[in-house]
Amino acid sequence: MIDQLHYLLAAFSGVAVGFTLGLIGGGGSVLAVPLMVYVVGVKSPHIAIGTSALAVAVNALAGLASHARHRNVNWRCGASFATAGVLGALAGSSLGKAFDGQKLLFLFALVMLVIALQMYRGRSEEGVEGVVCDRRNLPTVLPYGFGTGMLSGFFGIGGGFLIVPALVKATAMPVYRAVGTSLVAVSAFGLTTAFNYAVSGLVDWVLAGVFIAGGIAGSVAGTVTSRHLSARKGQLNMLFAGLILIVAVYMMYRSGLALFA
Repeated sequence: MIDQLHYLLAAFSGVAVGFTLGLIGGGGSVLAVPLMVYVVGVKSPHIAIGTSALAVAVNALAGLASHARHRNVNWRCGASFATAGVLGALAGSSLGKAFDGQKLLFLFALVMLVIALQMYRGRSEEGVEGVVCDRRNLPTVLPYGFGTGMLSGFFGIGGGFLIVPALVKATAMPVYRAVGTSLVAVSAFGLTTAFNYAVSGLVDWVLAGVFIAGGIAGSVAGTVTSRHLSARKGQLNMLFAGLILIVAVYMMYRSGLALFA
């Protein structure tokens, strides 16, 4: 039974995830699962993944509303990408539920290494304004959506670090618009994964609510801070990539010990 201290830790963990998302605009949600397991103390990796997926989805919806107000969302492309991705998320989350929890954490740590490398890489493509998703590019958009949705569902992550470059590659839209559009898919994938886990009783609803509340507060603080540190965003990305790298190595160590004990 998670006591009040653990709920407090969940709130602070939510603040940390929300703050990093608001500060650098992506990648922060990948910390939700390790925070749930190693800080909050959720014993079951599957409950940590299901609960994190719900929290990430709700926080992504809040971010989507902000981007929509600034007209940074290509709704048609986002809906097409997300529709295919929901099918992938259902398949991925079903596979993840059947996977050994410690092996899942170990593979999750490997994915975090990929995320860290992705964040080190700069994106210089300017992209094309006014992109429309139609029958010419849908044969490219839909497979990208399904693939990223499957990975997102399997690991219970938002997947923005995968979705943004996938949208740019598939449609040639500008990165800033891909960031806003990606939140359509992040929300859809997270809700799909959370639903699949909830059906199996693998979502802690109260813990998710506490985490979400902390995430919203952290996101507001991170967004405000981001405006003051906008000139140093590249350095912030590199620092955060280093943090993800350290957490990934720690997760590999802990899950490795559990696997081979």
